[in-house]
Amino acid sequence: MLRKFYPGEYLNSAYEIEFERLYREGYRGIIFDVDNTLVPHGAPADERAKKLFAYLKELGYQCCLLSNNKEPRVKMFNDQVQVQYIFKAAKPKISGYERAMELMGTHKGNTLFVGDQIFTDVYGANRAGIRTILTKPIDPKEEIQIVLKRYLERIVLFFYQRRR
Repeated sequence: MLRKFYPGEYLNSAYEIEFERLYREGYRGIIFDVDNTLVPHGAPADERAKKLFAYLKELGYQCCLLSNNKEPRVKMFNDQVQVQYIFKAAKPKISGYERAMELMGTHKGNTLFVGDQIFTDVYGANRAGIRTILTKPIDPKEEIQIVLKRYLERIVLFFYQRRR
């Protein structure tokens, strides 16, 4: 029952993903959540994020930001990294993931999703058939509804890690 919430991988940070290896494995598109995956909630793209996206483009990846936030928030981040983006995505609905693949010209077999939340990011990407990478949140300061979900995520992660 919990498997639908399990990520393909669970890492400390989006910045430690072996993107070169994944490219060699045939992945060509990466969908990213923004807040607490790439930067703290509400923050603009920092130097680390800018360098990451420049590197990914150099490798040959297509990238898309997929966020449940409103456009001004996502656009503020994207102005610095210049990739495709979708705002008010209503994750975990699969339509946002499908639209992101359409924008990138990729398909579920060569697309990755990177995010920090199980019940929106990972669950939606799993339902869309996309390989998932869950990251630990960058900043512990979060909105109350996310803090409450983090307690439930710990239960899922306990069983996920036990299964591994």
